Order: sequence, then C-alpha cells, then structure tokens
Amino acid sequence: MNATGQSAVFGRRKEPHTIIIARGNEIRHFTIRPWLAAFIGSAFAAIAIGYLLATSYLVLRDDLIGATTARQARMQQAYEDRISALRAQVDRITSRQLLDQQLMETKVSELLERQTQLSQRHGRLGPLLERAENEVGTEPAEDPAAAAKPDKHAEVTGSINQPAPSYVVASLGVDLGAADTRPFSLWSTRTDPLPSDSAADRADKLFVSINQSLKSIENEQLTRISTLADNAYKSADAIQQALAAAGLPVDSDFGKNESDVGGPLIPLDSSMIFDSKVKELDEALDTLDQLKKEARRLPLANPAPGHSVTSPFGVRTDPILGTAALHSGMDFRAPIGMAAKVTAPGIVTKAGWNGGYGRMVEVDHGNGFATRYGHLSEIDVTVGEKLDAGAIVGKTGSSGRSTGPHLHYEVRHNGEAIDPLRFLTVGKKVAQYL
Repeated sequence: MNATGQSAVFGRRKEPHTIIIARGNEIRHFTIRPWLAAFIGSAFAAIAIGYLLATSYLVLRDDLIGATTARQARMQQAYEDRISALRAQVDRITSRQLLDQQLMETKVSELLERQTQLSQRHGRLGPLLERAENEVGTEPAEDPAAAAKPDKHAEVTGSINQPAPSYVVASLGVDLGAADTRPFSLWSTRTDPLPSDSAADRADKLFVSINQSLKSIENEQLTRISTLADNAYKSADAIQQALAAAGLPVDSDFGKNESDVGGPLIPLDSSMIFDSKVKELDEALDTLDQLKKEARRLPLANPAPGHSVTSPFGVRTDPILGTAALHSGMDFRAPIGMAAKVTAPGIVTKAGWNGGYGRMVEVDHGNGFATRYGHLSEIDVTVGEKLDAGAIVGKTGSSGRSTGPHLHYEVRHNGEAIDPLRFLTVGKKVAQYL
C-alpha cells in the first residue's frame, strides 16, 4: 500500500512541536515532546506557587507570630491562675488542719480533765456511799412512791461508785485524722461543709457521744447523791416523828428546814454543784446518824420477842390479893430458863434479890432512862458491867412475888415508871431505820 492509502487507514500523523533557533550560519532546532511540555509547565507552576507562598509567609509572618505569642500568654496566665488557686486552697487546708489540731487538743484536754474529775469524785464518793449503805439502809416505808422503786443504794453502788471509764480518752484515737476538734461549745460552728461520711464527721460524732456519756455520768451522780440525801432526811424525819409522837426526848434541831430560805441567785458550775450535793448528803447522814444514836440509847427493843403479854402496864387486879393495884411494868409469858435480853445499851446498877421483884437486874441507859428485869431464875451480870443492846442479863423464872414463870419488864424515867408499850410501839416503827 502506498502512503496515501496508509494515511487513510491509520489517520493523519501528528507531528511533534519543533523549536528552531537560527544564529548566523548556525541553525538549531529542538523537538518538544508532550511529556516534556507537561513537566516544564508543572515545574513552572510549582515555582510560582512556592514563590507566592513564600511571599505570603513573609507578609503574614508577624501576624502569625503575634497570634501564637498571645495564645501562649493566655495559656500561661491560665496556668498561673490555676496554680494560684491551688496554692490558696492548700493554704486554707493547711490552716484548717492546724486549727483542727489545736481544737482537737483542746477537746482531748477537756475530756481528760472531766475524766480526772470523775475519778476524783469516785474517790470521794466511795467512803460516802459506804456510809450511806450503812446509815440509810432501805428507803422510808412511809413514802409509797419510793417503796415501789428498787433499792437506790444498789443502783448507786452499781453506777456512781464506778470511776470514769478508762477507755474514754483511749477511744479518741479512732478516725481523728481530719477531725473537727473544736471545744464542746463550738462544735456546730463550722462553715465549711464536710461530707457526711468524712473522718472529721465521724470524729465529731465520737466526741459528742463521749461528752454525752460523761455528762450522763455526772448527772447520774448528782441524782443519786440527791436521792440518798433525801432518803437520809426521810429516815431521820421518820425516827424523829416516831419519838416525838411517843413523847420521848429528841433534839428538835435535827433535820433540814426548807421553809425559811432566801438569798441572791448565784449560778453554780458542775464542780460547785457536786460539792454542794456531797455536803448536803454528808449533813443528812450526820443528822441520821445522830438520831440513830439517840434512838439506840432508848429502850425500844422487845425483851422477849415472840412472846405474848400476859399483863400490861397500869391498874389491874392484884393476882395474889385480888384487889386493884398499879402494875408498874409488863409481864411476858416465858418458860423458866429463857434468856432475858437488855433492850438498850447501858450499865448494870442493880443485880440481885429485890423484894417482890425476886431476882432483878436494873440497867441505866442514860438521860434518866432505866429498865428492870424481874422474877429471874438466874442473874448473869454484875453491877457496873457495861452491856450492849441484846445482851443477856439472866434467865426467866418465877422468883419473888409471882404466880408463875414469866418476865417482868419495866421502863423508868427519872425513877418514875412509864408504860413500856410506848417504847415497844416506837421500836417497831423505827426498827427498819436502825
């Protein structure tokens, strides 16, 4: 096939671009391929873009640097503010911890002082309560409300006779790391809220609980002391009233008089109140002790307990003559040989045969009081001998002017015979207090 036919089949051939450079007799030509043109165009475009970017950077560099510097300055200021806030918070926490530590020491000191005070009170109350046990005994039977209550002295010896618990301060070592340790009067003044389950909150509750426990012990001590003092005065009043009702001598100054009182109101602290109550109890026990001594010196006991009276005091028909006669004592039914007991402490003034009394013992009890024990079958004491209440003076019998074995008992005051029944009645009333 010829060239014309070939061009018709494959299309017209595209000639490459040629650059011809002529200089004098020299002619040069360059053939530019499509890829070379694309490369040169790309390189030129890259250079142009780089130039434009470099020019833009040079123009905008100061603004970019300024913005970066401002941003860094703002970040630095924010960090400094945060650091300052954290430092202030650390200072507040440190100051609060120092204050809490001081207040904790104050609280512990207060608790130690109160515990020491309770221990000292225990030392003072021990002998006083023991004395109250011996002096007061049971509560007065005339007080129905008091009679329904349990024994006060058993309660006292089980409560206020115990020293302050030694574990009180030892237990303070639990959860006191960040405790609120303000004094008791300032426990509710914290302005910073604390979590309900924080160590400070638990420590606060512990301090409040211990404080309430100590306060309860103090109040119980004062209550028990007051109760004992009242019971002592009630017992003293009961003895005094019984003796006065029987016409027996008694010191009218005994007992407390609450009707004539007065004076300015002066508040007392707990220690002064405790001292006042202890003094009141001591005075009440002194009063009761004096009245007991007075009553015990009187012949109030029964010389023949459990034995019936066959002949009372007063006018009666004489058992031998059958005429009216004065019986100066009381006759108790008693077999021969039964022990005759003295009804109060005293000194034997007579011990022997005494006319119609037969074998008789007379005991002087002081203050003009004396007792006689007649018709004895045996005398077991001697004149001048000191006797305690209940001591045996002899054996019952039927000696002297008697129709049968019995005990003749007399009570005399300044030599005058007195109805022994008055003394026996008083003795029954006051026996529970003696």
